[in-house]
Amino acid sequence: MGATFALDEDRLEGLRLLVESAAGITSRDGDLKKVRALRFTRPGIDRARWAEIAAMGWLGLRLPEEAGGIGLGMAEYAALAVEVGAALLPEPLIEAELALDLMGQNAPAEAIAGDLLVLPAWQDGAEGLTVAGGITEAGGRISAKRAFVPMAEAADAFLIVGPDACFLVDGKAPGLKITSEDTLDGGHTGTLTLDNVEAKRLPAPDLKAFEAAALATTAALLGIMERAFAITLDYLKTRVQFGQPIGNFQALQHRAVDLEIEIGLTRAALRDAVAALDAEEDCRRIVSRAKARAADAAMLVTRQAVQLHGAIGYTDEADIGLFLRRAMILAPRYGNAAFHRKRYGCLTEGRP
Repeated sequence: MGATFALDEDRLEGLRLLVESAAGITSRDGDLKKVRALRFTRPGIDRARWAEIAAMGWLGLRLPEEAGGIGLGMAEYAALAVEVGAALLPEPLIEAELALDLMGQNAPAEAIAGDLLVLPAWQDGAEGLTVAGGITEAGGRISAKRAFVPMAEAADAFLIVGPDACFLVDGKAPGLKITSEDTLDGGHTGTLTLDNVEAKRLPAPDLKAFEAAALATTAALLGIMERAFAITLDYLKTRVQFGQPIGNFQALQHRAVDLEIEIGLTRAALRDAVAALDAEEDCRRIVSRAKARAADAAMLVTRQAVQLHGAIGYTDEADIGLFLRRAMILAPRYGNAAFHRKRYGCLTEGRP
């Protein structure tokens, strides 16, 4: 299970240990009681678990050591994100990692230590990976509006991202208003309205950080698919109808094989994109291929998983539905399948 990467022996061993460490926090075999308990609550995360995540060194995973991180690559980040996806972790790990990547050398030590949860705010619409403008700056204060900030009410601070600079603002700063809406998976997103808010100016964002976030989301979608499929296979083996397990029916076996193929193709696309990003290549095209495939495949696999459970799969009490709901939220994040297919085509043809 999980993604496999072409790495040297020492790095593979480190990756294996990292994935094993995840089992204590985000076990893909554990029950989902804690996930259910946090659904549709505010702030919607477990601060004790966030402290554990920080203690394991997950925050600032890709930051160089001189910036306070541990300097690992995209392969390690993706492997961890697969486990995070499989466990339906409600904490906004990928978003916090994006904020740290964008701040780089300027990342506060408290954020890396888990004492300060900084979330990035970079969109004013739902389209793709375009960083919004519209920031008015004067005298160390900014005014702006940002939308679709995942788990915004959990943040201690926000990184307001613009094309030419980033701005670190306190989550309780005067002039900052947060309006949140529930999402289908039980989380929420926030719209930030900043009116003359005190802010610390930081350098312009490195847009490659968004490629890493898109790829980590691809990995999380893979983890969702893998676990949903495993749960469904177990169900097909144990659910008895007409005197035999329904997994013996050939039509259902064929559907299961189709889903396994979709998962395998996603895993291969993720592996190739991880290698490209780690090699410091222009990875946009191959990231788009992986994200588009994962977004489509995750929706197919999780919907089919619910259907294969029969009527019970559509009830809120059935865990399998949680995977479909999370896939519906993550599939469009950092660009939906249509956006990434378009970007892939434009980059292939050399068009902007």
